[in-house]
Amino acid sequence: MSLYARFTAQLDAILDALVAEGTIPADAQRRGVTVEPPRDPSHGDLATNAAMVLAKQAKTNPRALAEAIGPKLEALEDVKSVEIAGPGFINIRLVDDVWTKELADILDSGEAYGRATEPKGETINIEYVSANPTGPMHMGHSRGAVVGDALARLLAFAGYDVVKEYYVNDAGAQVDTLARSAHLRYREALGEEIGEIPEGLYPGDYLVPVGKALAEEFGDRYVDAPESEWLDTFKVKAANAMMDLVRADLALLGVEHDAFASEAELQASGQVDAAYDELRAKGLVYEGVLEAPKGETPDDWEPVELTLFKSTEYGDDQDRPMKKSDGSWTYFGADAAYHRAKVEGWASGKEADHLVNIWGADHAGTVKRVQSAVKALTDGKVDLDVKLVQMVRLFRAGEPIKMSKRAGNFVTLADMVREVGKDVVRFMMLTRKADAPLDFDFAKVVEASKDNPVFYVQYAHARISSVMRKAKAEGVSLDDADLSLLDEEELGLVKLASTFPRVVEQAAHAHEPHRIAFYLYDLAAAFHAAWNRGNDDPAKRFIIEGEPQLTAARLELARAIGQVLKNGLSIMGVEAAEEMR
Repeated sequence: MSLYARFTAQLDAILDALVAEGTIPADAQRRGVTVEPPRDPSHGDLATNAAMVLAKQAKTNPRALAEAIGPKLEALEDVKSVEIAGPGFINIRLVDDVWTKELADILDSGEAYGRATEPKGETINIEYVSANPTGPMHMGHSRGAVVGDALARLLAFAGYDVVKEYYVNDAGAQVDTLARSAHLRYREALGEEIGEIPEGLYPGDYLVPVGKALAEEFGDRYVDAPESEWLDTFKVKAANAMMDLVRADLALLGVEHDAFASEAELQASGQVDAAYDELRAKGLVYEGVLEAPKGETPDDWEPVELTLFKSTEYGDDQDRPMKKSDGSWTYFGADAAYHRAKVEGWASGKEADHLVNIWGADHAGTVKRVQSAVKALTDGKVDLDVKLVQMVRLFRAGEPIKMSKRAGNFVTLADMVREVGKDVVRFMMLTRKADAPLDFDFAKVVEASKDNPVFYVQYAHARISSVMRKAKAEGVSLDDADLSLLDEEELGLVKLASTFPRVVEQAAHAHEPHRIAFYLYDLAAAFHAAWNRGNDDPAKRFIIEGEPQLTAARLELARAIGQVLKNGLSIMGVEAAEEMR
């Protein structure tokens, strides 16, 4: 149990005692009660808003309730003092022994420090990347891939059972275009001069091997055959080849999925029909006409009767068509069925208690309708959280890189990873909140400076590894450590490290893996500050000649900080650097 969880449990016991005394009503809601670090460290080690949250329910003022809680907190063995601030916040100072014990716990726990000690007993399905299988991954896919994969690692670390899923959009018009583009390359492989790639087809050279493979398999059977004879076959073959490319690209980034769900197979298996039948049985489907889109004139729009889902009953701003006028499924109709299939474990084999989608910001308009479908199809038992990922703007030494996917001259995910490395790409993609735009400068992300968060965090771990190697070479024994010799600033490092389990829990709850990157930067900065004290004052260095107990204590501190950095980087899917090159 983490330090914050332990004190939360102790506070809970105190509140139970106040309920027994009649100070707080038995039905008082404690959901908003927190135990957390105070914003200003000078105010203490912990702070709680218990009195502020519960005072109204207890029919008293916050300060009076705080004065009832304070003495009970002060009676705890690990509490040095309690102070009531302002209208009723309670600040708590802990005895130094708490922090030396926490330091020992970090070292004893090792890679398990911050990890949930018990499984949550809930399964979360995270769908991410899900790019159309029409070519290699481009740099724009890298951010969603990293955010999704890091979130999966974070949730697993926090005790959830996680399913990582990829939805293969292989049933739309774009796959028809892919098949036609592959057919052109197939003819080329058989010796035909194809000239410039026609407008509307995919021009990339990545389809050349696909064309050669098709030529080897089918010979000239489909060169002059009508499209109806080869289109479906070429769709499957080309899409499978593209998914092989996708898997290989994602592997370069350290991203692997547990399940791949095919939209074409979803429709062929009757999943869309089943979802539709379920919604109709619930009275949530009807035949109707949508209102004209805002800004359109009657000449631009013709009312057509469609099969509509009552998404407005679940918070959407209008009902949504499930079928087109020709009777085929809309994208939404298939999407609703796919989310039902995810809940049931259709592709993964695991039923889901929660769904998370990592989508590009261009999908913002579809969020409410899909959430409405999930609520309707699961009777509100399963929630869908959609994280929208903003675009990545590429630069080189401050100059923007211009790209055109249509022209085939775009920066691929593989290009990024091969130039700067997997760890740099992964870390940088988590240095901003997912819904904020992110700038990626190929020159700046490899700079050795404080302004480069990748370098700054990795350098902290490398420094720790270096001092530990030096200590080992000099025969320093850590058995002599007297942790009580650590000064206030050094204990401050322990206090910051001790918040790691809490940061993990909060980041997992919010589905925001970037919080780990932010935390690691702060921890690295605090360690660098401690290191630099030794540059200014030799007595503050980690290895002090003639001071074996103090040296051992500081090395144990460094080792603990290194462990927390390593654990956090592992959640991000980043290797902790042993040395900087």
